[in-house]
Amino acid sequence: MDGEPPWKIPPLAPADSSGSIAAGVRLLVLPDAAAVAEQVAATLLREALRPQHRPLGLATGRTMEPVYAALNRQLHALETAAAERLRRSWCSFNLDEYVGLAPTDPRSFAAEMAARLVDPLDLEPAAVHLPDGLAADPEAEAARYRQALEAAGGIGLQLLGLGLNGHVGFNEPPCSAEAPCRVVMLSPSTREQNAGTFGGDPEAVPDRAITLGLREILAAESLLLVVTGAAKADVLRRALQEPATPELPASLLQRHPRALVVVDAAAATALDPCRLPAAAPQ
Repeated sequence: MDGEPPWKIPPLAPADSSGSIAAGVRLLVLPDAAAVAEQVAATLLREALRPQHRPLGLATGRTMEPVYAALNRQLHALETAAAERLRRSWCSFNLDEYVGLAPTDPRSFAAEMAARLVDPLDLEPAAVHLPDGLAADPEAEAARYRQALEAAGGIGLQLLGLGLNGHVGFNEPPCSAEAPCRVVMLSPSTREQNAGTFGGDPEAVPDRAITLGLREILAAESLLLVVTGAAKADVLRRALQEPATPELPASLLQRHPRALVVVDAAAATALDPCRLPAAAPQ
């Protein structure tokens, strides 16, 4: 491919119609968070350069900050024609947004995406979709966002982080695999985890958000779950190596036929090596 990045892209698992739990999961363990960021950015870039791809599904949070920095570096290393083609064809939908925050509020995910993706990559702001956190009717906004994603063809590659309580997006436990895009109440643990952006005060974190549901996430063509740090080692083990349950929403990703899990060595420390999913080739 013209302008293809030099980093190795591990192949996603082939589709498996058997319905076996974890049959489609592939695991890639890398030395550290920096290596994870480069690998994930390269995978996103490959997808964005693929002709006639569906929209990318994007995520925010501390795990994603180095990913977007690496994506910026890798895009600027492309040949000019490839970079311009990517910019012209870009279309992405973020997982979520806080209810009550304006897009210009520096604590909003819209502002984070503008700072880490839109401005550095010189993308059209209208090509990076997020829910409107200031919508007068958040429930109606969730329905509008769901319909906009459906009209765009659904997600191609969905980027995901992992919450300490097992949430993906803002799908807090318990959560059904059929849960659609909707307004959710955020758990105390999630508000505490996200308090850093709000001066360290969990009470300052909005208590509601609009999030894509597991229905939209599991409908994506492929999933890319990114986990770094020892603090998430146990929840990663539970998500990959215990039976799927609504009490741990991330575990329901086991049911997807094409899921790649990219982690650093610290996050992998609790995994039982005898029960690992198939390893993605490097």
